[in-house]
Amino acid sequence: MCRWAAYIGSPIFLEDVICRPGHSLVRQSHGATRCHTPVNADGFGMAWYGERDEPGLYRDVMPAWSDTNLKSLTATLKSHLFLAHVRASTGTATSRNNCHPFVVGKWSFMHNGQFGGYERFRRHADALIPDEFYAHRKGATDSEALFLAALGEGLESDPAGAMARATARFEALAQQRGEAPFVRLTAAFSDGHRLFALRYASDDQAPSLFHRWSDTRGGRAVVSEPLESDETDWLEIPAQSFCIFDGPDLVVTPFIPTKARAAA
Repeated sequence: MCRWAAYIGSPIFLEDVICRPGHSLVRQSHGATRCHTPVNADGFGMAWYGERDEPGLYRDVMPAWSDTNLKSLTATLKSHLFLAHVRASTGTATSRNNCHPFVVGKWSFMHNGQFGGYERFRRHADALIPDEFYAHRKGATDSEALFLAALGEGLESDPAGAMARATARFEALAQQRGEAPFVRLTAAFSDGHRLFALRYASDDQAPSLFHRWSDTRGGRAVVSEPLESDETDWLEIPAQSFCIFDGPDLVVTPFIPTKARAAA
């Protein structure tokens, strides 16, 4: 599985999350401690928001630790809101189009996890993407398909509901045509103003997810793994949760795709 980190708050250099901490995202790319795949070397990416509505985007297929451009960019770019991801493929090819985050307009999205047996129902998953968003389907991952399906479910006006409905549809396909575990999922996405995150699994093995507010930085990091081993104030987000981070404010609500499916 992949590792990711996001930040919202006062502007900071991207390296303060991606490169500099003792257990930074780059370090996690070759030494993750809370997942089955300690090496995440199938590409990386980052999306950051500045003065325009649409985020900047940088992705490549190299391991994050060996890309000097990444080190240079994160040392000079400042942002109040950004997403970063290191990838461990669950079956799809290593290509730039399969690297996270994915961006459509002002929206950015990244994912860690899997839908069991995705290759068996990939064509059916693509059919869940409305025509108006299918032109943005550039890669082959379940992650990008989930993002585009959620946009079609109304992500703009109902982020939690749209993600629940899209996840429910993918989970149903995994149950019908795939294999267990049907869903293991964390995701983060943003409209440039708020940061959203969720943690969910169809079994009791949801991928890890933590957050921490820093008074020094005036911002919050949301991560797959804590960025420093000696910081004891990282808080774990419970499984089956949907989070809205808006400046210093945090709202956590239940994330139950089965209810969304029943209501559809």
